[in-house]
Order: sequence, then C-alpha cells, then structure tokens
Amino acid sequence: MSSHAQTPAPLDSVSSPEPPNVAHSLTAEEVLQRLEVHPEQGLGHDAAQDRLAAFGPNQLPAPEKDHALIRFLRHFQDVLIYVLIGAGVLTAVLQHWADTIVIALVVVINALVGFLQEGRSERALESIRNMLSPSAAVLRAGSWTTVNAEHVVPGDIVRLRPGDRSPADLRLVEAADLAVEESALTGESLPTEKTTTPSPEQAALGDRTSMAFSGTMLTTGTATGVVVGTGSSTEIGRINTMISEVEMLETPLSRQIAQFGKLLSLGVLVLSALLVAVGWRLHGTPLPELLQAAVGFAVAAIPEGLPALITITLALGVQTMARRNAITRKLSAVQTLGSVTTICSDKTGTLTKNEMTAQRVVLSQQSFAVSGTGYSPEGQVADDGEPATLEHPGLRRFIEIMSLSNDTELAGSEAGGWSITGEPTEGALKSLAGKLGFQADSSVRLATLPFSSHNKLMAVTAQLPSGEQLVLVKGAPDLLLHRSSQQLTATGALKDIDVAAWNRHIEALSGEGLRVLAAAYRRSTAEDAQTLSLDALGDELVFVGVAGILDPPRLEAIAAVKACQDAGIRVQMITGDHAGTATAIARAMGIDNGEGAISGAQLETTDDDALRELVQHHHVFARTSPEHKLRLVHALQAEGEVVAMTGDGVNDAPALRRADVGVAMGLKGTEVTKDAAEVALADDNFSSIATAVEEGRRIYDNLRKALVFLLPTNGAQAAVVLVAVLFGWTLPLTPLQVLWVNMVTAVTLAFAFAFEPAEDGIMRRRPRDPEAGIVQARHFAQILLVSAMIAAVTIVVFRWRIGVGDDLETARTLATTVLVVCQVFYLFNVKSLDGFSLRPSVLFKNRVAWVMVGVLTLLQMAFIYAPPMQAVFDTTRLGMFHLSITLGAGVAVFLLTELLKLLLRTGGRGGKPRKGITQNVRERSPLTPTI
Repeated sequence: MSSHAQTPAPLDSVSSPEPPNVAHSLTAEEVLQRLEVHPEQGLGHDAAQDRLAAFGPNQLPAPEKDHALIRFLRHFQDVLIYVLIGAGVLTAVLQHWADTIVIALVVVINALVGFLQEGRSERALESIRNMLSPSAAVLRAGSWTTVNAEHVVPGDIVRLRPGDRSPADLRLVEAADLAVEESALTGESLPTEKTTTPSPEQAALGDRTSMAFSGTMLTTGTATGVVVGTGSSTEIGRINTMISEVEMLETPLSRQIAQFGKLLSLGVLVLSALLVAVGWRLHGTPLPELLQAAVGFAVAAIPEGLPALITITLALGVQTMARRNAITRKLSAVQTLGSVTTICSDKTGTLTKNEMTAQRVVLSQQSFAVSGTGYSPEGQVADDGEPATLEHPGLRRFIEIMSLSNDTELAGSEAGGWSITGEPTEGALKSLAGKLGFQADSSVRLATLPFSSHNKLMAVTAQLPSGEQLVLVKGAPDLLLHRSSQQLTATGALKDIDVAAWNRHIEALSGEGLRVLAAAYRRSTAEDAQTLSLDALGDELVFVGVAGILDPPRLEAIAAVKACQDAGIRVQMITGDHAGTATAIARAMGIDNGEGAISGAQLETTDDDALRELVQHHHVFARTSPEHKLRLVHALQAEGEVVAMTGDGVNDAPALRRADVGVAMGLKGTEVTKDAAEVALADDNFSSIATAVEEGRRIYDNLRKALVFLLPTNGAQAAVVLVAVLFGWTLPLTPLQVLWVNMVTAVTLAFAFAFEPAEDGIMRRRPRDPEAGIVQARHFAQILLVSAMIAAVTIVVFRWRIGVGDDLETARTLATTVLVVCQVFYLFNVKSLDGFSLRPSVLFKNRVAWVMVGVLTLLQMAFIYAPPMQAVFDTTRLGMFHLSITLGAGVAVFLLTELLKLLLRTGGRGGKPRKGITQNVRERSPLTPTI
C-alpha cells in the first residue's frame, strides 16, 4: 500500500473520528485521512480500544423481549376470546362442566398457537446476526492479526480472500479481480465486480462498486479495505433496524372477526337485559327464571364453534397449500392471500428460471434466434425459422470460441434436469453449443488467459480438429471491437470491420435487456501455445459475432401472471437488477404496461404523495433499495391495496414484514427472509403464488359460507328463546338442548365447509374490497330471514304439538330435532352461496359434507333414543310421524331459502367499482414508515 504516502497518525493516540457516510464517493486516500489511519500500520491497540468504547462492538443489537408470561397473556386480549370466556362462565353457571372444559381448551389452545407463532421478527433479527462473519484479519500496529469480528472498529484495515465474508462495511483500498456476492442486499442475480474507483454520491446500493458490505461474500479476487461502518451503522444493520421497527398490519379477517365479536357481545348483552326487563315487567315472570332464560339466550346467540371452525379451515388450507409448494407459517396469511389485490414480485428465480440462456446470436450478415430455456441443450438455432447447423462457417467459428474459451461444465442428471458447475453466463454458452451438437472434447486447449474483472475477457489457445491452431477470445463487446481489425463474413471470408454496424447490433440487444458477449479470434504463434497474456492478444483480432443472453421467464409464471391479472390482481416487479433487464423480462411476462421502469434514483426524488400516484400507473421498479421496497409497499397500502410481497434477500425482509402477506423463496431465500415472511415457496416459482392466491380465495369463500351457515343456527335458537319470553310462553328448548344443537352442528355440518372445493370461475372474479365485511349485506339479510324462518318453523311445530296434547319432553325433543334437520337442509343451500343449489355439481362435489350429515344423523338418533342421552338432555323417543314432521320442515326451509337467495341475488347485485384494476375504498393512511 505504499502508494498512500500520507503522514501516519500516532498509533496509540488516535481520536475517534466519525466514519464518512459517503465513503463510496470519496477516494480511498480521503477516507483514510478522515479516519486518521495509516494504510501500512493500521490502528494502534490503544486506539482500537478507544474506538471500540466510542462506537460499541461490531454486532447487531438484540431486540428487547417481554417476559414469556406477558406475551402469553397478551393473546387473551381479543373480543372474541372474551366472548368465549363469557360462554364458558355461562356454561359453568349452568353446571354443564363438559362444555365449560371444551370452551376453556379452545381459549387456551388459541393463545398457545399465537404464542408459538409470535417472535418471527426476533428470529429474523437472529438470522441476520448469524450472517455476520465471526472473525476478521485486521492490520493492527503494523502486523496482521485475527480478531473476533465484534472487535472490529471504524478505521481498521481488513484483508479479504475468496470465500470470506466482510465483517463490516469496507471502503476498498486495494482490489484484484474482485467480485462480491451481494444479492441478499441488492437483488443482483450475478456477483458484482468491485474496484477502488469512487462511485457517484447518489449511486444506488448495487452501484457502489468501491464498497464491500457487511455479510457479503467474496467469490473471486482479493481485497483490502478500511472499515467505515460497524454494527447498526452498516447496511445490514440498517435493515436490521428496519425489520425491528416496521409496523405489521392486522389481517382483514382478524379485523372483521374482532368487529364481529364486538357487535356480537354488545348485542347479546343488550338483548339479554331487554329479555329480563320485558319478562319481568310485562309477564311478572320470577327473576330467577328470567335469568335462566337469559343464560339460555346468551348460550344460543354465541357461536362457540366459530373459533375452532376458523382454525380448522385455515389449518386444512395450510396443508393444501403445502402440497402445492406454498408453505404457510401463519394461519391468518391463508385467508389474506385470498384478499390480495397487488402482488409485488422479485424477478430472479421467481419470475425467471435463474438459469441464463442465449436468446440471440448475431453474425456480420445474419441474426439467429435460439429456442429452449435454461441449461438444457435442447432447442434450435434458426435464421428466420430455418434451422442452422455447424456447416455455417461463421456460426461454427462462433460456437468454437464460446465453447472452448469457457471453464464451466454442463451436466445432466438422472432425473432429466441440467445443471452447471461454474459461471451462469458460460453455462448458457455451453448449452448453446449443445443445441448445435458441438463436441468440445475433440479440441485441445494449449494455453489460457483467465477471465478477470479488469480485463473483461477470456482467451485460450486451442488446437481444433481441423488442425488449425487459433487464439479464441470471448468478452465484453467494446473491448473486443477495440482489438479487432477485421470481421468474419457468412461465407468465411474476411473483410474490414464495420464498428458502427456492430455497435447498432449491440445497442439493439442491450435495449432488449440482454447481456451481450462478443467472440473474436486470430491465428496463433508459437509463443501462444506456451502462454497467453493480455498484451500478446494485440489489436488484429477477427471479430465474429455477439450473443444476447438473458435469464428467461418461467413459462408457467407467464401463465400465472395472466391468471392473476384475469383475477383482477395487479402484478408489479420490484427488483434490484438494472432497468433494461427488468423491462425486458416484464415485457415478456406481460407485466409491463408500456409506462416503463422506474429506477431507484427516481424514487429517491419522489415524495410520498407523488409515489402514491406513481404506483398506480407503473408496474416495473428497478435498482431498488430496502427503503425503496418498503416505501412502495406503504404507497400501495395507502391506496387501499392488499399487498403480497415476494423476496429472497435480506434487503427484502423489511418490505416482506410490512406487506399484508410476505412470501419468501424457500430454495434460494435467506433465513432472514423466511423468518420475516408468512409464506415460503418450496419451488421459488411465481405460479405457486397464483395457486396460493386461488387457495386463499377458496378458504375465504368457505369461511364466509361457514359463517352464513352457523349464524342462522344461533339466530334461530336465540329468536326462539326471545319470542317465548316476550310472549310469556314455555321455552321450546332448554339451555342444555341449545348447547347440544350448537355443538353438533359446529363439529359436523360446519366442519364440512373446510373441505368445500373452489367454485367455478374463482380466479376470474375481481378482488373483493378489503374493507368489505366477510358477510355482505345480502348474506346478512339471508342470515336474518333464515334465522326467522327456522325459528318460526320450530315455534310453530312446538306450539302445535303442545296444543294437540304432546307432553313437554316430546315437544321439546321434536323442536330440537327440527332445528337440527333444518340446518342439514340449509347446509346445501349455503354450499352454493350465490347460485342455485339444486344441482348435482353442488350437491355431490363435497363427499365430506355427506359423511358429516351421516355422523350428525347418528348423533341426533342417539340424542332421541339413547337412554343416557335422554337422561342428560331431558329428551324422549319420537315416532315416525314426528320424524316426518322434521323432514317436511327441512324441505320447506330448503325451498324457501332457494327462493330467498334468488330474490336477494337479483335485488342486491353490484358493488362499488375499483379504480383501474385495484381501486379501493379504504381510508388513506400516511406513507411514512414507522422506522
């Protein structure tokens, strides 16, 4: 490092200057001067201790945690839990201890599930801490030594080798053929080449080529750098802070269930008080009897089975999604997926195959299209649809160069897939050669000039099967054009190079987002067979052609994007890659709407109000930082969107945590990302997101059906009790019989909805309004009217049988059975909530429903005929005439409900339109992240 000839600061008396926050834009000498450190001596031991005391250890702070008991008790702070606890107290008052125990178990299990699911952010932060390097080679007092990474301080000189992780943020002082894998921070699909040259002050994170960031790994080359950021002051530390402070959103279902619980509890209290007051003042009913009736009313009104039903439905949805490669870590995320209006997707590996593929070959007079994707050597090289072969002189020479000046190995597996050992770009060229049947092992490599980030080319001396001995060169097009004096024609002849024409070809390919590599050659000399050097290549090369290479879109992802768009879901691409590449992929995927890509630099100068407008019109965002992604999610949510965000790197974690549903890549995603997300994709494929959205919609539909089914049971029972008290009649059901109906319908019939298949056209519907209740107005009307209908049938049958001389036990047993049978028929009304149910596709497409009907029939027969059950529930045997009454009541309810559905559907069709694809009616919220 003798080039830095500044005067050294005293080694043991160095102060603690603040590291420059624009180190990437300063020269290495300026950074060293500001940090008061000599490049050949490093910090003194005392100075290092002083700075350690001033800046703190180089580690990420552990998050503060509440005591486990406090976190557990917090999960009881929910209105629905209060309602359940109230139900348990009421059943205890009635001394129905079995029901009390069941309700208590539901409450405790729900709290335990929430407690175990809690702490995702803490695990995410721990995952980040585990990414940091455990030790570092630093220069202290003129000697290289290894220290614990926690003791690295600003101003330390650090040395890195291939495979090392940077222990802190470093401003590079020396770099030799350096490439750093930093996709976890930037989203770049390929390692980033690094130099010591300063970067522009406003450069995006991925363009700060003079920096090596904490936690990133060297893939090639060596480096020496000065520490400019440690602990929370590093880029990864900033992300750590963002994850810990980002506010997580409540899911639509949890908001709606909470609202439902509040309304339900308020309604039960008001009506119970009204029931007691009316019975006491109008009929003079004794207060103890009224309180007993109020208890029966409250038990009837509270759907005790609802929490268990929701949990079971979501849990079964989780299992279904896991079989379809979407692993869900949080139950509520299942239904939130069904409410998604916008999907923000990463590019590499999610929308694309993460396998570079040659798409175009351009020679001096011809352009060839290449079919096939990935590394598989299956496909065709064609000129205007006509297949090409190696008999074409120019094409053969091009393939020879690209295949032989190549260190990557292409291998097929027994399962039929193809993989590479080496660089992805070289793998694409090997696959291209395989598509033309080129055999590289028939040639001999005599000498090699390896690729380097400085030279940007690779050259080999090769003995070809024809006996020719050539120097074959592949590399950056501008460098090879500069070194070429001639070009190869289609007939194999040579002529003077037309640089302008080649530049037009290269610009056209780059404009399509393709990475361009060039091929050139010359005759070799005797010296070339022994060794190759950059100077020896000279400037008399023969330019052959260029290849356009791209990580191609997944074909199944293209179909999935189309399916999402047909479902009214907007798909946006948010990537750390370059704008040209992002635009090309977005265009191929059908994501680009013609508005073009917005870069991270543009986002920096866009305020929150303008950003909210921007996200409505632009679908592609490139060169984005973690802050940009977080702001974009905020902007979409402020516009009322329910956002699913995908990602794989540490840089994605804050946005994933803020999104309504965070979706991590299970194969190439970091542990940080997986811990910050609710869903992980087992195959890293966008099509699995579309499948998860479809499953989420199915589950949401089924939860709605279950609610519309369950509530009339409670409504009818409550209405029966309420009407009887208001008119001073004998109660048609005892509180224990009410509990029986609640229990058996919840654990049998309602359970069938967890298995209900998706309705036809579920992915052709527009996204539902995220603020709309799970039970819509027409469904609420259906619940009220069906409740009244079933209650009326029950009361009429009870009063009729009492009037004709049936004893009270018989009449109550009949009334209870009427309620149960009406619910059986109503189950089939709800299976097609918005359509006609008397169709085979509705009646028979869910076998579980029929199994549950059979189980319920057995339970109800035991309720009527089993002596132990008769003793507990005060029931008695019913004859065939009584059973036929229940059957007739069920048929009547079914037919009247179908008529009611038709009237409600034709009278209540429509809804509030949304802006564009995904307009909302949610109140706008501030964009500023809570960080």
